[in-house]
Amino acid sequence: MGMERQRSFSLKPSHFLVFSFIFTSSLLLLFFFKIHLDYSSQSSRSFTHYNASSLSSFQIETSQVRIFTISSKNFSVVQMQTPKLPETQVLKSAVFKFNQKNTNLSTGFNGSNSSVNRKSEINGSTSSGTRDGEVSQKKASSGTRDGEIKGEKECDIYTGKWVFDETYPLYSTASCPFIDDGFNCEANGRPDRDYMKWRWQPRGCSIPRFSAVNMLKLLRGKRLVFVGDSINRNQWESMLCLLRSSIPDPKRVFEARGRKITKEKGIYNFKFVDYGCSVEYYVTHFLVHESKARVGPKRVQTLRIDTIDRGSSRWKKADILVFNTAHWWTHTKTKAGVNYYQEGDQVHHHLDVLTAYRRALMTWASWVDRHAIPGKTQVFFRTSAPSHFSGGQWNAGGHCNGETQPLRNYTNGEFAEKLRLTEEVIKEMRTPVTVLNITDISGLRVDGHPSVYGRKPGVSPSSSVQDCSHWCLPGVPDTWNELLYFLLVSKRREVSTK
Repeated sequence: MGMERQRSFSLKPSHFLVFSFIFTSSLLLLFFFKIHLDYSSQSSRSFTHYNASSLSSFQIETSQVRIFTISSKNFSVVQMQTPKLPETQVLKSAVFKFNQKNTNLSTGFNGSNSSVNRKSEINGSTSSGTRDGEVSQKKASSGTRDGEIKGEKECDIYTGKWVFDETYPLYSTASCPFIDDGFNCEANGRPDRDYMKWRWQPRGCSIPRFSAVNMLKLLRGKRLVFVGDSINRNQWESMLCLLRSSIPDPKRVFEARGRKITKEKGIYNFKFVDYGCSVEYYVTHFLVHESKARVGPKRVQTLRIDTIDRGSSRWKKADILVFNTAHWWTHTKTKAGVNYYQEGDQVHHHLDVLTAYRRALMTWASWVDRHAIPGKTQVFFRTSAPSHFSGGQWNAGGHCNGETQPLRNYTNGEFAEKLRLTEEVIKEMRTPVTVLNITDISGLRVDGHPSVYGRKPGVSPSSSVQDCSHWCLPGVPDTWNELLYFLLVSKRREVSTK
């Protein structure tokens, strides 16, 4: 038994050599593995240091790519979280400043990425009223979230281009019973549809797509009141159609007095029962009182530029007011200023239209300052939307029939002085007023007017007059309301972050 134990612990020379080889190889393997671990650890620390040091530049490059692709409208959605930093609204010029390339304006709004099948881009500038026929055709995916603006540190939402977007319009003529005959171009036989599908794209940023649900939430328990001429009625009808598109039961939206929208009436109050809000329109051509006075042996029509419109009592206590005027401030509609403008008991024998316009605006501004409730009333002044009569004025053979594409450029000469006067008056007001400057962007849209399609088919016109002043619906006024929506959302978030 002892011999067997001894033999079991003994090693033959051959076995010893094999054991030595295995042992030595294991030591070498461990040695090289340790060197590999040390090298890998050092490389990892170096790589981590590189990423940390270059993180900011990486974010900047990523943002730059996003801005480029947004402006070209040929991009895919990038899932990247960026911190929200405060933005500042310059109230009267609507140039928005941001400290971050991607700033969400409304937390809690649902994203809605829309697929775009075909797009054309028309750059907007203010040089001349000529058309450039070279229009780029693109396929893209559009997906600016509701309540979100993407763009550069400063964004002028009124400088940009019209982009053809197959996902537009935001409602159909069949779905909206609030379009009166004069604006319902499709029902009146207009054969083309492209005028409905142009979307405004600011340069360097993207405004949110209009969300009817979010707009109604913003309006809950409030009064949105449009005050002005028939162009403001154009915008008001657009807003009704945009909002109604989200109401499943049409009976939950109605006019308080049961009135049907026509050109003959100028007082409307539509109730959205589910949200306890109203969207109202009150007609006034000049914002001030149209009156009569005796001049010599006759009583003549006058304009009391020192007295607010008689219907102003209905505007009081509104939460959001959208005013406009200017279209009636022409020599033809004001009798060339001869024995027309009145202050007190005095009827001016002659007064320049711009002088009268400024004095009327000062009367309006005084009314707003007296009746606007600080912290509650939001006031907007929409600038003039240009007409597009070719070959003469509206009553002298002017026409716009056959226009199917936006202009490449537009020169704002007709309304530039009125805009300057408007801004001067607003700067002197105590009440903050936001100028909704749609003049230049609308000036590009020669294709957006009813022209000969402002009346039902088969109705013989009493004259050859074409409507190149108002706008087809769906159409350009929807964009004005998208801008209004953006400004309201921006203002709400600005207030909530203070």
